[in-house]
Amino acid sequence: MKRTVTRLADGRELIYFDRRADADRSAADTRDLPPRPPASELRHDPVLDEWVAIAGHRQGRTFLPPADQCPLCPSAPGRASEIPSPDYDVAVFENRFPSFGGQAGAYEDPGGLSEARAGAGRCEVVCFTSAHDSSFAALSPAQVELVLAAWADRTTELSRLPGVEQVFCFENRGAEIGITLTHPHGQIYAYPYVTPRTRRMLASAARHRERTGGDLFADVLAAERKAGVRVVAENEHWTAFVPAAARWPFEVHVYPHRRVPDLTALDAGERASFGPLYTGVLRRLDGLFGVAMPYVAAWHQAPVRQGRDLAYLHLQLFSVRRAAEKLKYLAGSESAMGAFVNDVLPEEAAQLLRTSGDF
Repeated sequence: MKRTVTRLADGRELIYFDRRADADRSAADTRDLPPRPPASELRHDPVLDEWVAIAGHRQGRTFLPPADQCPLCPSAPGRASEIPSPDYDVAVFENRFPSFGGQAGAYEDPGGLSEARAGAGRCEVVCFTSAHDSSFAALSPAQVELVLAAWADRTTELSRLPGVEQVFCFENRGAEIGITLTHPHGQIYAYPYVTPRTRRMLASAARHRERTGGDLFADVLAAERKAGVRVVAENEHWTAFVPAAARWPFEVHVYPHRRVPDLTALDAGERASFGPLYTGVLRRLDGLFGVAMPYVAAWHQAPVRQGRDLAYLHLQLFSVRRAAEKLKYLAGSESAMGAFVNDVLPEEAAQLLRTSGDF
């Protein structure tokens, strides 16, 4: 793999990841870009003990441009994009409209009981392929390995930044999810705190270890593999299953068989075998209703400085689509109380996925 680091016209970092050692990434960004936005503001919710990012500059971010104006496609004569090169394999760059990070700026204390501080951290965009009309499901095994290498590289580098406590790699896909760009891409958030869901998972893992002496995630994986009824796909290194208490109509968790804290710890065999299994699961999702399935794919990794002995790398994949013409909305119970009600039996969802389309 060749890794090339360069800068965009406004100073943001751009990193190319290529399979070919002779890839030329010398093209410069010739655009006249406005200054980078100020950093977001973090405000603490004392009632829930959670941080909320206030990032008003994101209101002006690019929203569903036509294909010939896509900022994630390679640059072409007469059309400069976020990627100056006329082609690329995988490209990662700092988000122009970040939720965290940006230029240091002043902010006002909101008063009351809410503490406020600058939204340090960093947000990056990961372009999985230069092909605008492709998808992650269509990537070759070699391309998925390159994306994994990029994710691992960024996890390592972002974890070294001052103040970063957690690195989160994810993909949002589909208008129903609320995407603003249709080009196949994901994002990486380097949070200046440990996220609420991760804190809850690690607390559950600590209680499980104290009570049983075991590893919560390993025990969940072993129980699902033994039961078998919710397993969707598996190979030598990975198992994909619908969790018994799935919150979403179609939700699949993908676990490596070996406990590792994050993407950087995966070995060559695990990286090579992930792509064929995962893209197969994605194609099965697309085959359920004969339409491109909207989804969120979220990598759960260990935080940078805490709970690394408790965490277990895994991917959570879920869709808001519950039927061909119906979506799952987070209404009163889910949005206000955080109490989910799932309309699809997890065992039925697993059976439908096992028999959907070609793997």
